[in-house]
Amino acid sequence: MIEYENLAKVNQPFFDKFKRAFKDVLESGWYILGGEVQKFEKEFASYNNVRYCSGVASGLDALILSIQVLELEKGSEIIVPSNTYIATILAILKNGLIPVLVEPDIKTYNIDSLKIETFITSKTKAVLVVHLYGKPCEMDTILDICKRKKLYLIEDCAQAHGAEYKGRKVGGFGDFGAFSFYPTKNLGCLGDGGAITTNKSEYHDKIKMLRNYGSDKKYHNKYIGINSRLDEIQASFLNIKLKVLDHINQHKRTLAQLYLDNLKDDHILPLVHKDFFDVYHIFNIRHEKRDELKAYLLKNNIKTEIHYPVAPHKQKALSFLSDQSFPISEEIHKTTLSLPVSYFHTKDDILKVIEVLNKF
Repeated sequence: MIEYENLAKVNQPFFDKFKRAFKDVLESGWYILGGEVQKFEKEFASYNNVRYCSGVASGLDALILSIQVLELEKGSEIIVPSNTYIATILAILKNGLIPVLVEPDIKTYNIDSLKIETFITSKTKAVLVVHLYGKPCEMDTILDICKRKKLYLIEDCAQAHGAEYKGRKVGGFGDFGAFSFYPTKNLGCLGDGGAITTNKSEYHDKIKMLRNYGSDKKYHNKYIGINSRLDEIQASFLNIKLKVLDHINQHKRTLAQLYLDNLKDDHILPLVHKDFFDVYHIFNIRHEKRDELKAYLLKNNIKTEIHYPVAPHKQKALSFLSDQSFPISEEIHKTTLSLPVSYFHTKDDILKVIEVLNKF
């Protein structure tokens, strides 16, 4: 059986270092916002070529806090892609704001930058882009729109650690970059974790307070904050894996290239373009007989996933969006299939998947 994912195998190369790191943290007696978190924040900021990084408890919290910092008036609108994972939209709703869904580009699966301006109103205050599957968005047009229309820009980088647009890493284009370190990510910890990157000191200072009950001094609270702190143990694991993130990304890119070079034309493959340095958190194809193909692969001992089977506006939790139409998003959700492309997979694994796919 070729598994879609196996986190024990992904992390096995790091077990010895993890054990030593855990012992060091355990014996230090300091488990919240200590030296490991500070080290990670500094090194992750450096890796992404930004000035500041704040560790938080999850990718969702990274999005929620990035928006909260802006103190937007209730009822303000934030533009967001119509095919994103629900967390992106939840972050907008949790701040009492209105998500305005814009269709993706059918080739990149990221928000169609040429459609954004059509949806801007007097209530629009920000654009929240998602670098989906590990492919960066087309940022030139988006940056131009945000500058001309005086809109904030937030990047959801949950799936795009190390991805680049025209040689520049994601997470530093906008006012904020929100990252998730959920265990399946290219840079994943062994639990939940997240981070926010920014180049503005005032944002960074406020985030550090908001994540810690709104406090800038113990028992003194300046803002209505929350408890959302990356813990020392997870930070210590991330410090180990960050050193090899580029290697992890390159391994996944090598496996992705095998798919790109060898799959038959009846599989719709991810777009490859010189402007985009993809890190393939997810390698997705599209096929008009997606469900049959998924079943066929499983019958041949190959596991796959669907990211994502239900479009956001079709979710029961977002029923207030159900009267809207997003045909491109629905087409993607209906036909997308995620193939094995994990750090533990070998070239032989992928060649076997290709062999079976091409026989369908």
